[in-house]
Amino acid sequence: MRDPGPALEPYVSLVTFRRDGREVATPVWIAVAGDRAYVFSAADAGKVKRLRRDARVKLAACSARGAVRGAWGAGRGTIVDDPATLARAYAALHAKYGWQMRLGDFFSKLTGRYHRRAMIEITLDPG
Repeated sequence: MRDPGPALEPYVSLVTFRRDGREVATPVWIAVAGDRAYVFSAADAGKVKRLRRDARVKLAACSARGAVRGAWGAGRGTIVDDPATLARAYAALHAKYGWQMRLGDFFSKLTGRYHRRAMIEITLDPG
């Protein structure tokens, strides 16, 4: 990944695209591992469905409520299914968010949602 810029922030606004081209922005946690960034979501969430159809994404640093605080970067997002990549992505998220990530995992496992997550791998475009 080139300059990870927004991915170093606590929250980023992740933009995915609807069929008609309209943008949908969502504030998410993000972590960098190697040259990729990772975001997790419910597998049935709209952003995951949109990414399966159109891999284009945009990222910008934002607040927890989604107020954008930085420049936008464009890239491509794909859904991860490789177990080694999943482990690397979760390790990066745990390293960055610590107890918050562990607490989220605990409650997700308790409610049965943990195994219904999708991990999104993001590669920023050069430039």
